[in-house]
Amino acid sequence: MASSFLSSLLFLVLLIAASNAQTTPTLPIRKDPKTSQFYTTIQMGSNLVAINAVIDLGGPFLWFACNDYVSNTYAPIPCGSTKCEVAKGIGCVGCNLPQRPGCTNDTCGASPYNPFMDMLVSQGYAEDTFYMEDRLSVPDFSFSCMDKDFLEGLASRATGMLGLARTDISFHKQAANRFKLPDKFSLCPPSSGIGKLSVGVSPFSGSLKTTPLIINPVSTYPIYVTGEPSDEYFIDVRSIRVDGKPLSVKSSYFSIDENGVGGTKISTIRNFTALHSSIYKPFTRAFLKAAADMKIKSIAAVPPFRACFSSDSISRTQAGPSAPAIDLVLPGNDVYWRINGGNSLVEIDQKTTCLAFVDGGSNPRTSIVIGAHQLEENFLEFDLVLPSFDSVLPFWSRTTAAPASN
Repeated sequence: MASSFLSSLLFLVLLIAASNAQTTPTLPIRKDPKTSQFYTTIQMGSNLVAINAVIDLGGPFLWFACNDYVSNTYAPIPCGSTKCEVAKGIGCVGCNLPQRPGCTNDTCGASPYNPFMDMLVSQGYAEDTFYMEDRLSVPDFSFSCMDKDFLEGLASRATGMLGLARTDISFHKQAANRFKLPDKFSLCPPSSGIGKLSVGVSPFSGSLKTTPLIINPVSTYPIYVTGEPSDEYFIDVRSIRVDGKPLSVKSSYFSIDENGVGGTKISTIRNFTALHSSIYKPFTRAFLKAAADMKIKSIAAVPPFRACFSSDSISRTQAGPSAPAIDLVLPGNDVYWRINGGNSLVEIDQKTTCLAFVDGGSNPRTSIVIGAHQLEENFLEFDLVLPSFDSVLPFWSRTTAAPASN
């Protein structure tokens, strides 16, 4: 097994295991039924203001609308300070209006980004106490304010976004530092009900199989310094199989070039996995053929999907609908991430079920963006500590038991 000198791991767990005692920082995960976004609920400041924040695996920090935010423990982070340097602040910002949270002078510059609006806003970094389940708290938690006019596209009750990227002011990094835990975090996104986001010790016992994360050498954030790598989570998918048969696709689409184009990343804000057009077209054809071999009846497509089926022709098991297996093939001997029917198909209505993958276009920045639907009811753990490791990846199953959140 090859070793990889990388700074992080991604654990994907198949086994059903008992959860460890709750001793680590934990947040609930819910799914908004209208937008299908995953969000969590936190409390901030001296008044324990409740904030629903959309979970962004690629977001660098927490931001939320501060228009009505009041807290005696709120403090802006001064520009030029050590904390500003840690946050990679951009210059200084000021405000000509009466001072309040989100409107202060000589403040470390922040650039919160709403990906649903494709909107980057000039704001300032601040700090306040962050509260989570069991009243665990992180004092002096760094975040950015945002104006309520820039919340378009977020889940209906959300007023911000919680960033989990590979940065020093992400939620998991600040929580791990506060409680002297290793910088690792896990997600179990729900299809319904409540899932869990945990920091530190894994909630699963047993041997975990892993795959290395790789570094995209060019930042994928809307604003960055030349030479700065991406903080998002990429994995080294080498090919795709449908029903055990590899797609005929150029290998160059799966790799990341010197401009940071290509490759595969994992996203919680993309509803469905998006594939480069040159991957999507043969992928869809292969799936339709394999589905026909299983006597699954193809019907008229429902946008944005290109392959849809009669729900009555799909047999079902306790783990979900039966469908051709999809394997994302990774480095190593027989190493792959398997996507079964529960995560590969989506029910449109009682009569229609579609292949839950979309065409990402002919010139996307990233060739494969693994979306939220493919993550549901699966357990993911990201370990950002180990400098080198051997790695393997198991297939996934809808029968994976995610630890329930109280």
